[in-house]
Amino acid sequence: MATDPGVLGTALAVVLAFSLAEGSWQWFSTYLGVTLLMVVLSFGRTPVPTPGRPVAYVTGLAAYSLVVGLCVALALAPALQRWDWLFPAPGTRGGCVQSGRYEGLQVQAALGDLAGRNGDALAYAQREQSRQAAEDCLAATVTRWLPVYALGVALLVAAGSWAWARARRTSAAPG
Repeated sequence: MATDPGVLGTALAVVLAFSLAEGSWQWFSTYLGVTLLMVVLSFGRTPVPTPGRPVAYVTGLAAYSLVVGLCVALALAPALQRWDWLFPAPGTRGGCVQSGRYEGLQVQAALGDLAGRNGDALAYAQREQSRQAAEDCLAATVTRWLPVYALGVALLVAAGSWAWARARRTSAAPG
């Protein structure tokens, strides 16, 4: 396959993006994921089955599908974190909100006497700490579940590519 270096480079970029991601998923990861997906779709090609080489076809299809799955997961991460209709996680979302409230109380306790002097500053600090704690909690949960989304996409891509290749082979067969 002539485009293996491009796919390998894209896979490496995705892995680096995941490993460098800290804290809340930001929309820049959507940009990275979509960009990498466009590179894969533009320069990578789904493998073509060749007679007598089923292992090469299966491994090539697996690599291509997994890279596409990683790109899509990276692109979806911020949306999964923010939109409960896309990633419901009912118990987790509620727990993250409670964790945020707890962090807000921690801010009040840490400021102690200073809180009485400027109530607006305390309220702001509590809101910001609470929001940050809830976002970090949701980001950690999304990060744990992201491989499931990536694998689901990879399986869909592999199944679709396999079916497409089979249909092409069947229609091209002399009959």
